[in-house]
Amino acid sequence: MRFPLLFALALAPAQALAFCGFYVAGADTQLYNDATMVVLMRDGTKTVLSMQNNYQGPPEAFAMVVPVPQVLQKENVRTLPRDVFAHVDRLAAPRLVEYWEQDPCWVPPPEEEWAEEGMLLSAVRADGAMDDLGVKVEARFEVGEYEVVVLSAKDSGGLDTWLKQEKYHIPEGAEPVLRPYVEAGTRFFVARVNPEKVQFVDGRAVLSPLRMHYDDEKFQLPVRLGLLNSQGQQDLIVHILAKNQRYEVANYENTFIPTNLRVRDDVRKDFGSFYESLFTEVARPGTVVTEYAWDAGSCDPCPTPPLEESDILTLGGDVAGGGNAYGYTLTRLHYRYGADGLKEDLVFKAAEPVIGGRGMPDPSGELSERGAAPSGSNQFQGRYVILHRWEGEVACKSATHGRWGGPPDGGEQTTAAPSRLSAPAAKTAPMALASVLVDGIPGVTPTPPTPAPAAEDEAEQDAIDRAERRRCQTGPGPGSLLGVLLALGGLRRRR
Repeated sequence: MRFPLLFALALAPAQALAFCGFYVAGADTQLYNDATMVVLMRDGTKTVLSMQNNYQGPPEAFAMVVPVPQVLQKENVRTLPRDVFAHVDRLAAPRLVEYWEQDPCWVPPPEEEWAEEGMLLSAVRADGAMDDLGVKVEARFEVGEYEVVVLSAKDSGGLDTWLKQEKYHIPEGAEPVLRPYVEAGTRFFVARVNPEKVQFVDGRAVLSPLRMHYDDEKFQLPVRLGLLNSQGQQDLIVHILAKNQRYEVANYENTFIPTNLRVRDDVRKDFGSFYESLFTEVARPGTVVTEYAWDAGSCDPCPTPPLEESDILTLGGDVAGGGNAYGYTLTRLHYRYGADGLKEDLVFKAAEPVIGGRGMPDPSGELSERGAAPSGSNQFQGRYVILHRWEGEVACKSATHGRWGGPPDGGEQTTAAPSRLSAPAAKTAPMALASVLVDGIPGVTPTPPTPAPAAEDEAEQDAIDRAERRRCQTGPGPGSLLGVLLALGGLRRRR
C-alpha cells in the first residue's frame, strides 16, 4: 500500500509552439515510483497549497494529517480536477528535442515573411474539546469525498494519543515528529474519506486532489511528517506559481539541472532512463534541483499548451493574484531524499531570474546556455537535443551547411505520454551517461562512438561468413579451409 503525500502523515486504521525543431518526450513524474507532486501559489503572505493524492488502497484506510499555520474553514478548502496536475507537470518537466540540418542548397524566397509560429466527525465530542488530552477540534466540515477536522493541540503526546483513540495506527516515532509543530502552535488539517462518495476507476478508488489556502509570513512546505511513511528514497516535485518571481529553497543547497546537452540517438528509445541517470549524477544529498523557471503563459518548445486563465484560477488565482497566466513564473524544484534527508521543512525564498536551455544550434551544431545565467526574465528549462546532419544529395555549388530546423518530411510534433500521477510507471533502469552524451558534464566524459566498420573489412567478413556457411553445408575437409583462404587471398590481391 502506497501512502499519498510526502508532507502529510497518512494514517491507516488498525483494520485497514514557436519551436523550430521536433519535440520527442518529457521526463514527468511518471518516471518516479515514489514521487509526490504539489503546486504552490504565493501572493504576498497568502499561500495556496494544492496536492495530488497518489493513495492506492481501500478508501476506508485513507487519512492524512497536514500541519497548517491557522484554523481553516470550509471556504479555505476545495477539491480540484486531476488533469490540472498533469498539465503543470508536463509543461515544466525536462524535455528531449531533435533538430535536422536543412538542405544546404535551399534558398529562402526573397523577403519571406515568417509566421510566429462521517466517521471521524461522529467520534468527536459535541463541545469540540478533548480536555484531558489537550486536543481541540477547531473546525469540521465536508469537502467532496473528504470529512475534515482542524485540530489544535497543547501536547504532542496528547495528539498522538487522540489519533490512536480514533482507531488510527500511528507509525512508530510519530510523537517526536509532531512535537515541534505543536510547540510552534501549528494547527493540524485532518482529512478522512467517506467511502460512499468515492469514485472508482477499474475497481480502484480515485481520490480528488485537495487545495487549501492560508496566510503565513513564512513561505514553507511541511514535509517532515512524510518521513514516517518513507520506504527508502523518494522524490518530491514542487511547482511554484508567483507573479514575476522565481523561488528556490532557503535552508538547503540549490543547483540547476545541466541543460542544452547534445545526446546520441539512443536516448530517444528511453529518455526516462537517461534523465534518471542524469538527475542521479547531479542530485547530491541535501541539494534541491531547479528543473524549470519560465513564464506560465508561454513555452519553447511546448510539450503541452501553456497554462491558461482557467488553470491559474483552479490553482489559486481566484483567491490570490488573479487569473491571467502571463506574468506568473512557474518554478519546478525537484528534491530526492532518504530517511536522513529531511532535517527541516522546506523554506522558500525569492530568487533572481535566470535563463538557460534555449536557442538553436550554431552552424557547427554547438549549443550555448548549458547552465543557468542571470537575466532580466525567467526562461530556464531542462532540454536535451538530438542532432541529425544532412545526409541527402548536395546538388549545388554554393552549399550552406549548419542551418537547423524540423524533420525534412515535415512530420508532426509528438508529445510525451500523459503523466500517471496516480499509477506511476515501473522504475527505469539506469543508462550509462558516458555512452549517450555528446557534451560532457562534471564527472562524466563522453566516450567516442564506436566507428562503423570500413567497407573492405565488411567485404572480408562477408566472404568469411559465406565460406563458413559452405563448409557447414559440405562437412569438414581440406576444401573448406582452402575456400576461405582463396577468398581472403582474392580480396587482398584486389586491394
